[in-house]
Amino acid sequence: MSQTAQMLTEASEEYIEAIYKMSLEGQVIAARLAERMKVSPPTVADMLKRLAEKGLVKSSRRDGVKLTKKGLETAEALVRRHRLWERFLTDVLGLNWDEVHEEACKLEHAMSPQVEVKLAQILGNPETCPHGYPIPGTRGAKKRAREARPLSSLSVGDEAVIDRVAEEDSQLLQYLATLGLLPEARVSVKEIAPFKGPMLVKVCGAQYALGQEVASKIMVKGK
Repeated sequence: MSQTAQMLTEASEEYIEAIYKMSLEGQVIAARLAERMKVSPPTVADMLKRLAEKGLVKSSRRDGVKLTKKGLETAEALVRRHRLWERFLTDVLGLNWDEVHEEACKLEHAMSPQVEVKLAQILGNPETCPHGYPIPGTRGAKKRAREARPLSSLSVGDEAVIDRVAEEDSQLLQYLATLGLLPEARVSVKEIAPFKGPMLVKVCGAQYALGQEVASKIMVKGK
C-alpha cells in the first residue's frame, strides 16, 4: 500500500476507485459520478476538491474528471486489493460471486503490502476477479480492460464471449448466474426488438430475452 493510500479515508478511496472504473468506460463527468456514488453534486464537488488538493485528481469542463499519475497508481492499488479479496472469498471461502463485492469493499481498506503479496501467491496470482474484471498489476490488465464492449452494442447474428459482468448489483449477478451468463461463456444475438427493445440471446443452448439495461452491464469480447 502506498503512503498516499494510507493517508486516505475510506470514502476518498471509494471515490478514486469509482473514477478509475468509470474512466475505463469513457469520460468521467461529475454529475454521473454523483449518480454512481449516490450522493448530491455538491458532495461530489467537495470531495473532488479535497482529492485535487492531494494531487490525486484534476477536472475541467472540457476533459471532465481525471486521475493524475499518483491518483492512477493509488486507484490501481486499491482495485487490485479489492479483486484479490473477491477471488479469495470465492475460491477459498466458497462464497457466491454475488456475495463478495460488498465483503471485499470492507477488507480492501485494511490490507498491508505484505498481506497483498501473500494473498496473490496463495491464489496463484490470478489475472481476473470472479466477475471477469482484470486485476491491476497482472499481464495485459490495462489492455484487456479497454478491449471489451457492452453486449448491447452487438447486432443480430453477432457472437462473442462474455468478458466480465458488472459486480455492484448482487441481484443482477444472481439472475445472470441462473441463465449461465458468466465470464467465458459464448453468447450469440438472435433477435433485437425495434426501438431499443429487448435482445434475444443464446447461451449454453438456451435462449433468453435481455433488456438493454441488463445487456449494457455485460461486457463481451470478439464477435
